[in-house]
Amino acid sequence: MSTSIYSLSLAINATLDMHNLNNEGNEGNQLQTRMVDIIGADGQLYSVNAISGDMLKHIQAEHLFHLARERNLPLCAGCQQFNPNRINADANFINRTKGQPDAETIDDLLKTCAIDDIEGILITEGGRSIARKSVIEFGWAVGKPETREGHNQNFFHVKYAPERSAEQRKQDATQRTQGQGEEKVGGANLQQAIFYRPASSGQYAIVCHLEFGRVGYNDIRQDYTLPPEERAARGAALLDSVLYTFVQLNGAMRSAQLPHLVTLEGALAFSTTLIPAPLISPLAPDYADQMQRIGRAIGGDQVRVETFTSLAQFAELMRSLRDEAQPYTIKIK
Repeated sequence: MSTSIYSLSLAINATLDMHNLNNEGNEGNQLQTRMVDIIGADGQLYSVNAISGDMLKHIQAEHLFHLARERNLPLCAGCQQFNPNRINADANFINRTKGQPDAETIDDLLKTCAIDDIEGILITEGGRSIARKSVIEFGWAVGKPETREGHNQNFFHVKYAPERSAEQRKQDATQRTQGQGEEKVGGANLQQAIFYRPASSGQYAIVCHLEFGRVGYNDIRQDYTLPPEERAARGAALLDSVLYTFVQLNGAMRSAQLPHLVTLEGALAFSTTLIPAPLISPLAPDYADQMQRIGRAIGGDQVRVETFTSLAQFAELMRSLRDEAQPYTIKIK
């Protein structure tokens, strides 16, 4: 028996150790850790490290990209290459929709590309400004204030040159010149390099919301462009991509600092009618209890809230939901 889902929310409390997913950039030879100021549940101001919601959504979008190709979901020319410009990089789409009303352009977009449908896009090519709002929303993953101490460590790294003799240094310098004596004008990096790399550990509060009923929905026309079976296929890929986001946290510096996912717990809420699924940040100590109480208050049996205490339990919940769920159909007339 299938379950129609209109709205789905995730509140996740994850323990990540020795990761480097929250780099802000570098200053000289020092990588910088992204820090944010938040107000804790006690009303006090705290400075904690954080992982941008852009990073989390990029991870999810990359998983969706691979799933869409494997399952033969339609993709625009830009998304077939995982181009960040998405459908703006599809010359055929841009040319054939030139001069169309915005509603017809969105219809064409929804039929052309599953990723632009789900992840959203602003069509700016050709002097236009037509928005497709994302179906999925991520907040920042923010360090919980009670575990802020010991979040960040800096480690000394050096690239050792294999040979430091005068003759070898002369050969290296020759390779790096372009007919200007021994001035360093080339792009090679042949000498020792000293740098400092941070590693972050802590408990992170993560929030995510899916407007599941909007898969294949034209917000301008206020109608569905896609048939139910195609919406269901995209919805299944979306749920799988969200699960895979936490099963495999892609991102920067993973070749040497693969994150240690130690614990993952939280609450999953979804509604089976036009009711928003409740969402409270795990920064609140009683977030799961609040979500359950809100669900009962506003939806009764039309809002379900499930809790999980491990990644394995979360995977079982998401897979069960994927097998029985389909996007809710909003009543048009």
